[in-house]
Amino acid sequence: MTESGETTRVEHHTDRQRFEILVGDEVAGYAEYRPTAGERDFDHTVTLPQFRGRGLAAVLVREALDDTRSAGLRVVPSCSYVRHFVDTNPEYQDLVAGA
Repeated sequence: MTESGETTRVEHHTDRQRFEILVGDEVAGYAEYRPTAGERDFDHTVTLPQFRGRGLAAVLVREALDDTRSAGLRVVPSCSYVRHFVDTNPEYQDLVAGA
C-alpha cells in the first residue's frame, strides 16, 4: 500500500524481463532488466506520469532487488534511478556486481 492507502502489487514478468507495479489493476510503472550470467542489468525504470510522486518507484525497485537477491543473482544498476536507490539504501549495495 502507498501512503494514500492505494492497493499496490509488484509482478515479475520474466517473459518481458521486467517488474511491474500495479495500482489496483492498472500498470503504474516498470523496471526493465537484461539478464546476463548471474546478473540482472536494470537499465530502465519508468513511473507513468499520472502515478508519479507517490513513492511507487521505490516500492518497485525494492521488490525487484529483493527478488534478485532471492534468486541468487547480482545487480548491474545501469538505470540512474536504480543506481540512486542502491546508493541511498546500503542494505542493497552488496548486490551490485563487482562490489
